[in-house]
Amino acid sequence: MGMSSDVVVIGAGIIGCACAAALSAGGLDVTIVEASTIGGGATAAGMGHLVVMDDNPAELALTRRSLRLWRELVAGQEAQHEYSRCGTLWIAADEEEMAAARTKHSVLTAHGIACELLDQQALSEAEPALRPGLAGGLLVQNDALVYPPKSTQILLDRALAAGAALVQGQVTAITKNGVLCSDGRQLHAGQVIVANGLAAAALLPELPLRAKKGHLLVTDRYPGFIRHQLVELGYIKSAHASDGDSVAFNLQPRPTGQILIGSSRQFDTVDKAVEIAMIRKMLAHAAGFVPALAQLNVLRSWTGFRAATPDGLPLIGPHPGRENIWLAVGHEGLGITTSLATAELLAGQICGSPAAIPASPYLPSRLLAPIAYA
Repeated sequence: MGMSSDVVVIGAGIIGCACAAALSAGGLDVTIVEASTIGGGATAAGMGHLVVMDDNPAELALTRRSLRLWRELVAGQEAQHEYSRCGTLWIAADEEEMAAARTKHSVLTAHGIACELLDQQALSEAEPALRPGLAGGLLVQNDALVYPPKSTQILLDRALAAGAALVQGQVTAITKNGVLCSDGRQLHAGQVIVANGLAAAALLPELPLRAKKGHLLVTDRYPGFIRHQLVELGYIKSAHASDGDSVAFNLQPRPTGQILIGSSRQFDTVDKAVEIAMIRKMLAHAAGFVPALAQLNVLRSWTGFRAATPDGLPLIGPHPGRENIWLAVGHEGLGITTSLATAELLAGQICGSPAAIPASPYLPSRLLAPIAYA
């Protein structure tokens, strides 16, 4: 025997739970299937940074829309999400990066996003812990952060309150009528949403997903050590490199007073082990921006895996070669930020409701052939 619903969502990370909440709110009968801990995969491994990114118009549209939805979601519940509107301070190490900051400022301002260019003195006043001699920066005031596992649970609770069901189990196959679990259970549904990150490739081998391993560290409590999320403008080059190992400066002030330290990128490995050589490289690079960081006590380090697509944009929409299968995967390092807009886009397509932004840039058909897959 199996249970039946309108939609089965595979994966109870932040993407899957956001989709389940949006679809349940739209009146659909939803079942969420999770093989492990709620929000325990890439969701738990991430920094929880809610950031507007403008590397291309589609990325800007998706992140901008999602941040608006995040502000609506957390309103009146900031503490429950561990939400902090700390802003992002993009650091320019030299005049070349300062020129990039000015370009970024122009683009964001043109789209109504509050931001401010800082010269060398203003940068020092905003973040005294930064080393002298940096060229300046760009402060994006409304960027924020959350604690992703808590936000994921809140989204799941919304879905459950609207009538959704949660099933603990490992999906081993997607069938014509739903999904099959490892214990033999069949979950029947008219539509299946695949939202389980890198694991989606085990169910749909044709998906063009590539693993990007990342390391993070968290310190003891040092309230006031930094005030904003700090990111080097060189991070953009690192984030979109297609090969090789790299590190970038990225510090985040948690509401607990702890500091999250990132970040690294390694390709084509699924080894979860923390690599001491990479940790040392990250810390040395970060201390080059904030020298006092070297005196802080690090409590823990861990790794996670970003699911990357060839063009850097997620797959959101119908699978072009498999009937009644929908995709919400490939968000790379922006899954927390873009989860709510992803859910809105997917729910809009399934329910036929209007979208706030065009869905076309994210449709899977741009990267998957419209052929019938076995």
